Amino acid sequence: MSKTSEPLLTLEPLLEAVREGVSNAGWELSGLQKTTSHQLQGLWDGQNSRSAYLFFHNDRMPDFMSVDVFLDETTKGLRGSLALVVEGPDLSELGGMTDLLASLVRVSTDCMPEGYRAPITVRLRTEGPDTAPDAASSEVRPKLHIPAKALKAGAASVSALASSAVAATCVCALGLRSAPRR
Repeated sequence: MSKTSEPLLTLEPLLEAVREGVSNAGWELSGLQKTTSHQLQGLWDGQNSRSAYLFFHNDRMPDFMSVDVFLDETTKGLRGSLALVVEGPDLSELGGMTDLLASLVRVSTDCMPEGYRAPITVRLRTEGPDTAPDAASSEVRPKLHIPAKALKAGAASVSALASSAVAATCVCALGLRSAPRR
């Protein structure tokens, strides 16, 4: 990839910059899905959207971690986010949700690059209606949204951000796994 400072304006150069950055942090691409959407029943009249989902794994990292990337090109411009996916303990092992979220925010604040928007998602999942609620599995996803200033700065900036964000979130993973437990 050419390391220019030209703004990123379309999906493919953004995808390549992010892919290079995550790969430079030691992760291998394990899946790539691209989609194109056109207006839906007139709801997006005159708008199109092209999206890419990238999935990464790292054989040197614990198997409870992976990296997911979402990139989107719309008539309003580009956007994207990188998420570290961390499989957590069963609900029966977790403390109260308020304590859990406070701990996750603290760990994320310590690890994520300063000044970037980095929301955290917690998902709870059961195997079905017959599964006891306390057997629900958990998943934590700290995300880093790619800021517009990085997109304007070009591929080298986005690649460096992706690499440092993935490295930082990997440091977070152990802290996320040790969230409050009963």
